[in-house]
Amino acid sequence: MDRRLVLTAGLGLTLPAWAHHGWSSFDQERPLYLEGRASKVMWRNPHGELELELPEKPVLPADLKQRVLPKQGAAVDGPALLAKAQLPTRRDRKWQIELAPLTRLAAWGVEEIKPGATVGVLGFTFSGEKGEPILRAEYLFLGDKVYGLRSSPA
Repeated sequence: MDRRLVLTAGLGLTLPAWAHHGWSSFDQERPLYLEGRASKVMWRNPHGELELELPEKPVLPADLKQRVLPKQGAAVDGPALLAKAQLPTRRDRKWQIELAPLTRLAAWGVEEIKPGATVGVLGFTFSGEKGEPILRAEYLFLGDKVYGLRSSPA
């Protein structure tokens, strides 16, 4: 078999797995809060994604620990996550945000996020903040609305 074909076939099989991360890849003991402007939005399967541009000096909102979170079908201790939320130690200005599958976003009533929208997310990145600046969103904050993304609404 042609060596280029084998290499191409191998890459074709590994790229989709590389682009999608399961929950086990993320440090769920260290919730991060990011807020910024959506610069790119990819509303597609296997899950919605957006590129979030952070301000030069990110801050945690003063009311973050007091925010009311919606109930989800999965057992998620949202208040504990809010209490432990922190800013990332790395200084990347652009983060790739992994949202929920489109069917779950629809169940919550989340309309497609438009580029330029202000977005807040509470979620998890890789242990030690190693690798690419990727955050798997647990909660999504859009305007005065909050959406739980681990499961469907309870």
